[in-house]
Amino acid sequence: MPCKIIIGLISDTHGLLRPEALDVLRGSDVIVHAGDIGDPEVVAELARLAPVAAVRGNADRGTWAQSIPETKVLEVGGAVLYVLHNIEDLDLDPAAAGFHAVVSGHSHQPRIRWKDGVLLVNPGSAGPRRFSLPISVGRLLVDVGKVSVDVIEIEPKSR
Repeated sequence: MPCKIIIGLISDTHGLLRPEALDVLRGSDVIVHAGDIGDPEVVAELARLAPVAAVRGNADRGTWAQSIPETKVLEVGGAVLYVLHNIEDLDLDPAAAGFHAVVSGHSHQPRIRWKDGVLLVNPGSAGPRRFSLPISVGRLLVDVGKVSVDVIEIEPKSR
């Protein structure tokens, strides 16, 4: 496994997978979808680019969503990530649990911050535009157990 791993981050697609988001995620070693997927075809399309780790969001309902977990732990390139949809539902201390990063969605607002040595990242929403919030995805880099992230705002051609 290479030292540097690229993890594509996407959330809150609500059934809309924009080609611009796919362009940014292309080249990822793994893709994390932080919930509110909206349609199982979204995960299938992302899986054409890279293996996908997805969690269920509050809007993911129906038979197709029942098999998607609410949280996920992912070990990649020496880093341990915790994924959930709503950061407000975090019921553990990520630093004490040994996580390097927590990936969430839900708010549709991109956010990057560090707390007690743990990266907390929300890539924002890649689905339908909500209010005046940006359309965005993220790219998390794991380099020998160290994590860094960029949130990339995309300019959609439609919707």
